[in-house]
Amino acid sequence: MTKKIKIIVPIPVDENGVKNRREQLPDELIRPGYDVEFVSVKNGAALGDSYYDTMLMDMFVFEAGLKAQEEGFDAVCIDTVSDSGLYALRSRLDIPVFGPGQIAFHVACMLGHKFSVITMWDEWFHLYKKTLTEYGLQHKLASMRSINTRPDLSELLAGKEEIIFEKLERESIKAINEDGADVIVLGSTTMHQSYEYLKERLPVPVLNPGLVMYKYCEVFLELGLGHSKKAFPSPEIRNDDQIFSRLVAQK
Repeated sequence: MTKKIKIIVPIPVDENGVKNRREQLPDELIRPGYDVEFVSVKNGAALGDSYYDTMLMDMFVFEAGLKAQEEGFDAVCIDTVSDSGLYALRSRLDIPVFGPGQIAFHVACMLGHKFSVITMWDEWFHLYKKTLTEYGLQHKLASMRSINTRPDLSELLAGKEEIIFEKLERESIKAINEDGADVIVLGSTTMHQSYEYLKERLPVPVLNPGLVMYKYCEVFLELGLGHSKKAFPSPEIRNDDQIFSRLVAQK
């Protein structure tokens, strides 16, 4: 029986934007028997550059995943290293819910002693500080470094490869040589186009969070594992429709 996985893009983007996010997951890496659907949120944040945007991402990722179980999906994946809405969706749903930040950071700890997060701009540092604190992994972080380049969350890195990739490589080398990182984690699923370039040039493992998350999702489904409902108890009263009826733009 086919397993259906819903992957939620946390920023409202058009069809081309969704397509660019979908390209992080090559068809050949999707096992037979899996049907993957990338879906953009209907409303919400613009850049994830502030606590204001963080709140909007939590809200609308949560809304986009709310009915996933009723829609027949077997799992939900969140397409942002901020893991927006992760714990709320685990509370609301019985099907497994995965975040790339949580998975990539823990996998980095399996591959080395210290890891560095390499990202587009300093404005995303607050996202990693929040999740690393929540997961208790601050002591495993060698550094956070950025290339101070405003991200394009629709077109991503397309057309900017010659400049962006070299900047990311330089900051990664500094993280390795100066900060003591022995694993590099890309700070955003929107940076997936740089993964092959960096993997070939850096002397340590490089993690592409969205791809790592998806493969772990397959493994967990095949093992019959999901989040603990003791850790993420379901609400006694559900107010889904009332909460979002005035917030979400109707199609």
